[in-house]
Amino acid sequence: MKILLLAGEESGLIYANRLRSMMSSDEVRGYEDYGFKTSDLAVMGFTAVLRRLFFFMRVKKTMMRVIDEWKPDVVCTIDYPGMNLRLAAYAKAKGIRAVHVVCPQVWAWKAGRIPRIEASLDALCCFFPFEPRLFRDGFAEFVGHPLAEDFAAEYGGRKNALAQVRNQVAFLPGSRMGEIDRNLPVMLEAARLLVSSSIVIPAANEGALRRIEKIVAEYGNGVQVRIVSGGARDVLRTSRCALVASGTATLEAALARCPTVLVYKVGPVFAWVARRVIKGVNHIGLVNIVWEKSGGKGDSPMPELLQENFTPSASASILNEWLCLDDARAAAVARLDEIVKKLGTGESAFARIVAKVKSGAANE
Repeated sequence: MKILLLAGEESGLIYANRLRSMMSSDEVRGYEDYGFKTSDLAVMGFTAVLRRLFFFMRVKKTMMRVIDEWKPDVVCTIDYPGMNLRLAAYAKAKGIRAVHVVCPQVWAWKAGRIPRIEASLDALCCFFPFEPRLFRDGFAEFVGHPLAEDFAAEYGGRKNALAQVRNQVAFLPGSRMGEIDRNLPVMLEAARLLVSSSIVIPAANEGALRRIEKIVAEYGNGVQVRIVSGGARDVLRTSRCALVASGTATLEAALARCPTVLVYKVGPVFAWVARRVIKGVNHIGLVNIVWEKSGGKGDSPMPELLQENFTPSASASILNEWLCLDDARAAAVARLDEIVKKLGTGESAFARIVAKVKSGAANE
């Protein structure tokens, strides 16, 4: 079978590589086979995309020609919806099966895109259990979240191998430079208000490591901080609690059963726009959104401190409760346990994706 597997971002490329390993008997091609690097494709922001408009036009034209000339049996696109959904729609119009992995966040904004997504694809693989019911019956399938699968494989057989350090607190300020600049100084101020704590900061990459070291040197005087390269999952597994910038890391914190305060700051203009555009959810954290969309009542699993509410005193107040009170921490872990149960299906997410990709293809 000929499969065009298109992932335009680093996270999607990780998923694509896992799927490729399970499709060894198939002929699989992607953006990289036509000279397009993930680092060039993964451009964020309207201005940045506009500056590279002619490059993206060339990418689209090239991949449309590949669809016409190579004639794959299936086009499987992973996330990166701006480009990928257009190519999927083009393939479907040519009579080629089109499957997309990772549901666009229509539950947060732009719900009006749902009919267009349904028209562009034959099937949609979702990572969150509430997403399929947003679409027509039989179109979308919850396959489970790959991170839940990874955690089960990585830690399932050695639950006691990583001992919790009672006073250890994990700080994850984000991976992008702007995130680190906005979040880490507030985190370090909060550290001064914590009772008997040792801070560990795992850096996502070399650039993040250098920026974290710079900010700790500037703002971390008198704070006991250990900076490590990578290993965020192990840090979360061994920490008493955590302060984590919104993003995939908060999902990892839940899977690690680490009680977490979700924090985030953005520029005032972006915050103003976001508050008016995002209408479909009351939270920004993926863990809390799963809880909310599943009919959760009472306290959300992961307290959120955003913008002006993200202060050193507010952060420290919640963390100190988990540091000092075993019952409070146990209750937080129990709430995370309930969410984690909702993220798996009991089967391999990747195996279910492969089955969906190959189902109904031309030569099957």
